Amino acid sequence: MHDFCYLCINLQKYDLFLKRTIGLFLAVLFCTALWAGDKLRLSTVVIDPGHGGKDSGAVSRDKRSFEKTFTLSISQAIADKIRAEFPDVKVLLTRPDDRYVTLDGRADIANRSEANLFISIHVNANDRTSPNGFSIHVLGQSSRKDRDLYAGNMEIVRRENSVILLEDDYSTTYGDFDPNDPESYIFMNLMQNSNLEQSVRFAQLLEKHLKGGPIRNDRGLSQDPFLVLWRTAMPAVLLELGFISNADDLAVLKSAADRDKIAQRVFLAFKEYKEIYEGGTETAASQPVPEESRQETTAPEEETVYAVQIFAVAKKLDPTAREFMGYTPRIVPGVKLYKYCIGVSDTADGARKHLAAIKKKYPDAFLVKIKGSEVTRIN
Repeated sequence: MHDFCYLCINLQKYDLFLKRTIGLFLAVLFCTALWAGDKLRLSTVVIDPGHGGKDSGAVSRDKRSFEKTFTLSISQAIADKIRAEFPDVKVLLTRPDDRYVTLDGRADIANRSEANLFISIHVNANDRTSPNGFSIHVLGQSSRKDRDLYAGNMEIVRRENSVILLEDDYSTTYGDFDPNDPESYIFMNLMQNSNLEQSVRFAQLLEKHLKGGPIRNDRGLSQDPFLVLWRTAMPAVLLELGFISNADDLAVLKSAADRDKIAQRVFLAFKEYKEIYEGGTETAASQPVPEESRQETTAPEEETVYAVQIFAVAKKLDPTAREFMGYTPRIVPGVKLYKYCIGVSDTADGARKHLAAIKKKYPDAFLVKIKGSEVTRIN
């Protein structure tokens, strides 16, 4: 009886989660990629300086340096560099000064602005002084099969997500989500991230450009359930730029010249991503978070067809799963990601006829050409 009651409680939570997910989905239907004629454009980027106001974030051991100060400085520098080289790109900051903004409020700014990219800037911390370096995070469960979801990066995740407890009535906004409860993250990961492929693409460019910079140790790229990434409706990454608890990293963060160098490297990653995004082609940077390679038991079909890709994730889903909303997907396996496509046609125009209807259910869907296991985005 105890096990049955526990199952019922979890099913009720799952049902509540699905209702909230659908509500969120409907709220961001208008947050789609912008088109200029037939050309895809990266027209709006939102940069999110972590913490602020009453939320200082991580604090140095001498209590004189605050995460919120460093994140604002680096974010402002990134924004200035983008505006200078790309005056046609709209650049927004979730906070322009030392003010408190909720996690939900940060995501709302990005969603309302119909942003094409969300970059959240943070600084890491640890009880020990030895950990150092930068890390890059996209939404999802840990991609390493030998690492439990609640180990490793979960301490960082809990710390960043726990800022919701500073909100006056966080339970109204975030429902039953508890940053300290592992079960909350299970339900979070039931929601598929249709922007994972683009998020990983940008994340890998960030890693490439940050290597060799002022923060020298590369701690890698991983998928982790950060609440602010979950709430956004566009490709999104979260950067942890050094450890405020490490003397060497702190010295870099306290240097205005080094902060500008970090911002320049993030800008270069943005610049390269923008070229790829607007070019509409797949590159090696589209490979996702490293994990064990997988092989399909059946060879992919080699004919060329066209379709609408609705999302790409690191696990294979049942074609009858409710995530497909009644559609029967064509699943294209890759070394790292499974890509899910619907509205398949022999011609690009045929697939394009389905796009408007599909985007009502999957706002971030886009047209692709499929040849065997190769999927190429088209305008």
